[in-house]
Amino acid sequence: MANKTYKPSSDKKNILVIGGAGFIGSFLCEELVKNDNVICIDNFVTSNVENIRLLIQFPNFEFIKHDITEPIDLEKLPELKKFKVNIHGIQEIYNLACPTVQKDYKKLSIETVLANSSGVKNTLDLAIQYQSRYLFTSTSSVYGDCGNQAVKETTICPLDFLGPRSAYNEGKRFAEMMIKRYAHYYELDTRIARIFSVYGPRMIPKDARLIPDFIDQAINNKTILIEGDKNSKISYIYVQDLVEGLIKLMKYEKNLIINFGSEDEILLEDVAKTIIDLINSKSKIKFVAPPEYISRITRPDISQAKEKLGWFPLVSLEEGLRRTIDYLKASKYLSFQSD
Repeated sequence: MANKTYKPSSDKKNILVIGGAGFIGSFLCEELVKNDNVICIDNFVTSNVENIRLLIQFPNFEFIKHDITEPIDLEKLPELKKFKVNIHGIQEIYNLACPTVQKDYKKLSIETVLANSSGVKNTLDLAIQYQSRYLFTSTSSVYGDCGNQAVKETTICPLDFLGPRSAYNEGKRFAEMMIKRYAHYYELDTRIARIFSVYGPRMIPKDARLIPDFIDQAINNKTILIEGDKNSKISYIYVQDLVEGLIKLMKYEKNLIINFGSEDEILLEDVAKTIIDLINSKSKIKFVAPPEYISRITRPDISQAKEKLGWFPLVSLEEGLRRTIDYLKASKYLSFQSD
């Protein structure tokens, strides 16, 4: 498959972002398009065309609607002729493609399984064809239930591989295994990002994601429901901090697995109180039992990210929440506009 030799352009790299219209992917595309050609692939299962609408005006950005669980021949697509993929190939592949439905994992469980199996295979085949650098966005959920310890990239804990979240959690584990085997067999230049809790604008609203739900409830002066108790904690990183880390990881040595998250934990009650204060809301806080799809949130050890990439989160929670609130206030998805 990789018999043909491609000659990278000396001007701009050709970068493929799969899942590029999603929450994280769209911010990544915005950063990459500043210097390089970006090909964004997405099927809009849990993403939104509004996330990339401003990018479409850039001549070095191109969107392809496609389900990556089906093979794709980039060189046959007329819209990519301007990037001369048949000559210059693809230098980097970011694979962020996976449905992210928090509230109802059953709804897209098959799509999730396929994204983490045949979808990963198809993206790896592209990496083989073009000898591209390859980055896969995995999840902290692959660690399983590790209690209160800060997990390193080598930590192994029990994981329920048949539970409600198994299509996602065990699917990501399987995808990581496939990537490692492909990297060894085909001598691919790969790396894996294990992402912890991320927040920011463009998160899917009303999908049981804490911060958008808290903001929506606070804007409407409704009771903020915390699924847990007064001791429930979480660590968050802002989406733009994560994007910076992903780009740094792509530039670094191959076959590296890196945690991206915040080592600073905060009480969920304090997150809710901060949102209430920023909005000047009249909302009260109520603790409720978490549903079965909620798993214990693991805390990251980001020593490797600091030492090897010089990366650590910079945006404070308050500043990140302020930006997210501003976005969600303007979003047509808020319940006070759509109910």
